[in-house]
Amino acid sequence: MAGFGWRVGSKVQRWGRSCLRGFSSHAIPSQLENVGFIGLGNMGSHMARNLITAGYKVTVHDINENSMKKFSDDGIPTKQSPLEVSESSDVVITMLPSSSHVLEVYNGTNGLLGAGSRLGPWLYIDSSTVDPQTSRKISAAISRCHLKENKGYAENPMILDAPVSGGVPAAEAGKLTFMVGGLEEAYLAAKPLLLSMGKRAIYCGGAGNGSASFVNSASSLIILDVQMIPTHS
Repeated sequence: MAGFGWRVGSKVQRWGRSCLRGFSSHAIPSQLENVGFIGLGNMGSHMARNLITAGYKVTVHDINENSMKKFSDDGIPTKQSPLEVSESSDVVITMLPSSSHVLEVYNGTNGLLGAGSRLGPWLYIDSSTVDPQTSRKISAAISRCHLKENKGYAENPMILDAPVSGGVPAAEAGKLTFMVGGLEEAYLAAKPLLLSMGKRAIYCGGAGNGSASFVNSASSLIILDVQMIPTHS
């Protein structure tokens, strides 16, 4: 089976199936350069700014105009809808409060999939804390779509569910941990982008597995906390 990868000197490091081709190991690959970021809350605002600091060309959107103004005041492009963000992006990252917000941003009026089944961005990354079923529902919707243009390095649009741990301090410091579900080739291609916002990215398997791993980790911590509560007889 043909592989894909990045070129180092005259050698090609093979990753897997031939869905992506030609990523460079130096600087920012052009395939990742234009990033749309949706959700500028306590976590998302820091994540977006870390991408900007790393040299990515970032366009942002949030339903809160004041949140967007903080970016526009710094000369960062803002858009009035998720659909508008997608029109100027190669990659779109969402960082939203809940499953219902994610479904609305993807499927709602002027949502990321609002232009029909032919999409501009080749990669979507949802870092929201949602249930695995929501992640898989969005992944299924993306899998039914096609790219508006032949990108040369991607045959079809892809999506990763990539919830984070570490909280606001880690988001600000760029030390988040990403738990990632989706196609492994998409994970490998997106890893430089993720590591511009975090210290570690862990591949957890297929669609929804990143969200499932996050939920399981959170549940384990809750159980541990309960077990540590002192009992009194």
